[in-house]
Amino acid sequence: MWLKPEEMLLKNALKLWLMERSNDYFVLQRRRGYGEDGGGGITGLLVGTLDSVLDSTARVAPFRILHQTPDSQVYWSIACGANREEITKHWDWLEQNIMNTLSVFDSNEDITNFVQGKIRGLIAEEGKHSFAKEDDPEKFREAILKFEKCFGLPEQEKLVTYYSCSYWKGRVPCQGWLYLSTNFLSFYSFLLGSEIKLIISWDAISKLEKTSNVLLTESIHVCSQGEDHYFSMFLHINQTYLLMEQLANYAIKRLFDKETFDNDPILDDPLQITKRGLENRAHSEQFNAFFRLPKEEILKEVHECSLWIPFSHFSTHGKMCISENYICFASQDGNLCSLIIPLREVLAIDKTNDSSKSVIISIKGKTAFRFTEVNDFEQLVTKLRPKFEAASTQYHINREAAISSDSTDPSDKLEEQSMMCQKECSHETVNTEALMMAFHSQNLETLDSKMLKEKMKEQSWNILFAECGRGVSMFRTRKTRDLVVRGIPETLRGELWMLFSGAVNDMATHPGYYAEVVKRSLGTCNLATEEIERDLRRSLPEHPAFQSDTGISALRRVLTAYAYRNPQIGYCQAMNILTSVLLLYAKEEEAFWLLVAVCERMLPDYFNRRIIGALVDQAVFEELIRDHLPQLTEHMTDMTFFSSVSLSWFLTLFISVLPIESAVNVVDCFFYDGIKAILQLGLAILDYNLDKLLECKDDVEAVTVLNRFFDNVINKDSPLPSSVQQGSNMSAEKSCHVRVDITDLIKESYERYGNIRYEDIYSMRCRNRLYVIQTLEETTKQNVLRVVSQDVKMSLHELDELYLIFKKELLVSCYWCSSCPILKYHDPSLPYLEQYQIDCQQFRVLYHFLSPWAHSANRDSLALWTFRLLDENSACLINFKKFASAIDIMYNGSFTEKLKLLFKLHIPPAYTDVKSQDPSKGDDLSKEELLHFSQLKVSRPSHEEETESIKNSPEKGKGKVDIQAYLHQWQEELSKKEDNVKNLPRMNQPQFIQFSNTLYNLFHGDPDEEALYQAIAVVTRLLLKMEEVGRKLHSPISSPKGCSGAVCASGKPIEKTTGSHVQAKEPSSVQEESQWSLTFEQILASLLNEPALVKFFEKSIDVKAKLENAKASQLRPRTKM
Repeated sequence: MWLKPEEMLLKNALKLWLMERSNDYFVLQRRRGYGEDGGGGITGLLVGTLDSVLDSTARVAPFRILHQTPDSQVYWSIACGANREEITKHWDWLEQNIMNTLSVFDSNEDITNFVQGKIRGLIAEEGKHSFAKEDDPEKFREAILKFEKCFGLPEQEKLVTYYSCSYWKGRVPCQGWLYLSTNFLSFYSFLLGSEIKLIISWDAISKLEKTSNVLLTESIHVCSQGEDHYFSMFLHINQTYLLMEQLANYAIKRLFDKETFDNDPILDDPLQITKRGLENRAHSEQFNAFFRLPKEEILKEVHECSLWIPFSHFSTHGKMCISENYICFASQDGNLCSLIIPLREVLAIDKTNDSSKSVIISIKGKTAFRFTEVNDFEQLVTKLRPKFEAASTQYHINREAAISSDSTDPSDKLEEQSMMCQKECSHETVNTEALMMAFHSQNLETLDSKMLKEKMKEQSWNILFAECGRGVSMFRTRKTRDLVVRGIPETLRGELWMLFSGAVNDMATHPGYYAEVVKRSLGTCNLATEEIERDLRRSLPEHPAFQSDTGISALRRVLTAYAYRNPQIGYCQAMNILTSVLLLYAKEEEAFWLLVAVCERMLPDYFNRRIIGALVDQAVFEELIRDHLPQLTEHMTDMTFFSSVSLSWFLTLFISVLPIESAVNVVDCFFYDGIKAILQLGLAILDYNLDKLLECKDDVEAVTVLNRFFDNVINKDSPLPSSVQQGSNMSAEKSCHVRVDITDLIKESYERYGNIRYEDIYSMRCRNRLYVIQTLEETTKQNVLRVVSQDVKMSLHELDELYLIFKKELLVSCYWCSSCPILKYHDPSLPYLEQYQIDCQQFRVLYHFLSPWAHSANRDSLALWTFRLLDENSACLINFKKFASAIDIMYNGSFTEKLKLLFKLHIPPAYTDVKSQDPSKGDDLSKEELLHFSQLKVSRPSHEEETESIKNSPEKGKGKVDIQAYLHQWQEELSKKEDNVKNLPRMNQPQFIQFSNTLYNLFHGDPDEEALYQAIAVVTRLLLKMEEVGRKLHSPISSPKGCSGAVCASGKPIEKTTGSHVQAKEPSSVQEESQWSLTFEQILASLLNEPALVKFFEKSIDVKAKLENAKASQLRPRTKM
């Protein structure tokens, strides 16, 4: 069958394949071990053995055809066959239909582009006639049953798809089934009595990539928590890999990258994920990214067709892509011809009656586009007509509504719309022209050589406009890119930036939006506006436009309006530099929409608190350096150097390191080619300075080399006045450093690295996002462990395991929750300790798994009281430090520490009366009851309330954080010593009875149960007598009002009971009778006299076994919780 052309690495594959036929452009190969007498020797025997143990659906095809060109080392796989007859049929077709055609091409690049386009067309044509479903519903149901039986995951876990493959355990492949579900990658194999079961959660994966080695040409490598796993022998490895990549990135976004996921409503319910849905989503993302369309657009249909190119007088084959509001076309033959037709611009859609199967689309401006060889063209026209009519009607409604809100005279709508911002913004006037026009208007009477070159550039563009059209629906060809690389003329820069970025569509579909946002954002005061005000004067301060109130006010309005539009980003440093350049060449409203396009589409996740997008692209840059500049990689021992140097390159599009007259040429290419332009320019800069960088002995020297290079980059054709040009302001003295023209540098980057494909960058971004976010998560963990380890006795390894269990519980609670699409208690903007916090329900689950006291009959009550004790600020959330401190006392605390913990659990604020509403459940509490009791407020002694109010004072009810109060609190915590037992409140009679009941429950099932029961009975009797005698000595005259201070402080006197739990009394029913109380010292001294009790609390606990059991139990169904 025909395969999507993919570049092949033959250095290892030659050991596995033999050549059978070849010519100048194609090679037919047979896999060793097939069709040979004796199996082809040792190598053939090994290959044949590997392939024969595999399931028939996963075997490697024994024949394949590769495409090559003379004098080229690059091969492309284009076909494979299960037998000689099938592959021979493909070979004969190539010789009869392709070979003669290839001789007419002048270059090898054109030959390869033609072959790739032809093969893709054949694949698409075959796909149209194949309506067989990929997944048989009956087989899929069987797979679901097997998946549930093998792995025992909760029934809410949804299986997305499954594949037959091999899992490499050491050097031995194990044939089995790979199951991809919403939250897990699972593998199961059972051969010859040997069972292999593997479950990896997507959120634990830090690396996911396709690799090749000596034995296997292709496999999928998965790295999870430091362990490497290899899967191979897939029938469709690319499809499998892309689906795994999507599921992993979705899980990472959903669980760790809250800022991104909040803006992504499409996948907000993990229970609704399907294989088809993920594939459609991936196609839509690539469609929107390629054509720079709004993120909301969803790809609906794709049709193979040809587009008539009037200025070239031929048709180019490609794909017509249709969404709700756009019709787009991209050629497949390498001519780089693309087209975007907004439906709002369409006037008519017609079909022809001849055999050409043509669709003619007419748009405003007397332009028509002819698509030929469109299958089902009649149905397509029928579907498109109501779409463009609805889109056009809606566009005019929005436009008229925006204008009518500001104008009573609609006669000249265009004029009114352009002046709308002025009327909206009170005393501040929105600029209706680019700042460059106001501060550097061109004088036609004094044309120097630079201005003449600028006019020639403009003329070249005007010729292109005459051929390809002008505006959003212009043809975009290789000639368009060539003109962009030379630099866009100053007068056309704003218009073409809007066009190539897609911002023109945003502004057209949102008339009046900017004016409204400016109006609403005026006068707002928050952290973002304060940072904006601080950075306004730092934005291109050497440019006269930003030395005046005109430029500063425009910059303030655009940045403030965007912070109002997108509060999650608000304002981030580097946005001011980028926006100031946009304002130089675009009108103010256009600059706003350009900023929207950059921040929300072209550079996703760049401008947020963690700049994840920039870190991801830096990782992509490092990967490209390893591929294209290996000698530099070998010389630089630490690749993080490139990250530290290139961060400003990506955040500011080189504006911060290049002179402004050179940087705008880089921005030209960025708006046309996206991040690809920045990556290839970065490679070109390193390549240009390669020899000098290889001579550097440390990072400081390398930084000096690059800074000196940037200082010598010029734009010799820039028409800007010398007073504005930063490069011309340098010393005119001759130096040993050669000046580099930015146009030559950009051309060099396209010639050397222009073959980097959009698809490869997209894949590298997905792959490196996993690594970047997991690296940030690892940094968070290490910082938390460093702080917590100082206060606990657990080893660092045990603490590490405990942290993973703590974090996993938080994630597991969101795996199957459709009403909680984002992680409720995870905020990466908070300090490390506060980023992950759990509620009472999650704590209860962990308490059951980890606590040595979890076998107690009233374990739910103990979990509740422990949570309330740790929740000092009554936020109903606790962090890992508090959680670890309690677990550490239970595991490693002394007898006194454990007893003190139990004592605190039975006095306020931790203690509260609990009783399940369902008597059949005994002491077990439902989730609702648990959360209710965890939120109850219990009065505490006055000195504790004062302390608590101090703790909460720094940020409660204030817009700003009180730094002094935080410093005071921090100093108190540092100087605070271990609680003095004398300062503990006294325990009243009902609390002591519950305390005794808890001890009885803890002893149940212990080998020394009888001895412990006797010991606690002795202690209880002794304490009762002791308190009775003490009360008589201190209060000889009994009074009904003689209650102790500790009892009054508890707020809720409790009636004595003998049951395992205590019923709460209403305040009105409290009896005014004499109460008694005990101190902690009294209880401690009495228990110390009983060796059985001391032995029970001091016996060692197998912490490792507890942690392992908790990890194994977290993914099991929780019917009782």
